Amino acid sequence: MAYVVTEACIKCKYTDCVEVCPVDCFREGPNFLAIDPDECIDCSLCVAECPVGAIYPEDDLPKDQAAFIKLNAELAKNWPSIVNRVDPLPDHADWAAVKDKLQYLER
Repeated sequence: MAYVVTEACIKCKYTDCVEVCPVDCFREGPNFLAIDPDECIDCSLCVAECPVGAIYPEDDLPKDQAAFIKLNAELAKNWPSIVNRVDPLPDHADWAAVKDKLQYLER
């Protein structure tokens, strides 16, 4: 079981989670982070660090976020690793509570 970044991350891209990951399994896209399921060791350290609650264990993923299991795996293959915290996107506060953001995901 791996952890999964969900829709809440889109257009926010907080990277607090990256700093605590012991295996550097996060991948960075233009406006979203993904977890490489082949690298994730299920330590759960990232969950508490996400200020918008975007990270879930695969087994506890809300049903409406199930597509993000496949999406994380797909995107992680093409995006570079991110190992250091960077500032969130400039308008992150405007997007933090917005729902149904999948249409805004930039690949």
